[in-house]
Amino acid sequence: MNACLHCTGWTRTRGAARCEGCGVVRFTDYGALRPSGLPQALTVSRGSARRADRAAARWVARNARRPKPWLRTEAGKLCPTVSQRPAPRH
Repeated sequence: MNACLHCTGWTRTRGAARCEGCGVVRFTDYGALRPSGLPQALTVSRGSARRADRAAARWVARNARRPKPWLRTEAGKLCPTVSQRPAPRH
């Protein structure tokens, strides 16, 4: 495939321009990609924010001490940047 230098000219339409040589399209107006109006601000109640924080803390506490497969010695054969020390066994 030869690279087109777009020298043959452009066919311009509303919001786009198409190369007459290769057919590539360049968008000139991105308004259609943006939703109309301003984004809605989300407000979360204090109680639901606190519950979400506690749920995240529980998840971290449960999963922090589990053996990590990327710390196993055989995992070092897959990626040279992986730590070579074995995972602790609890």
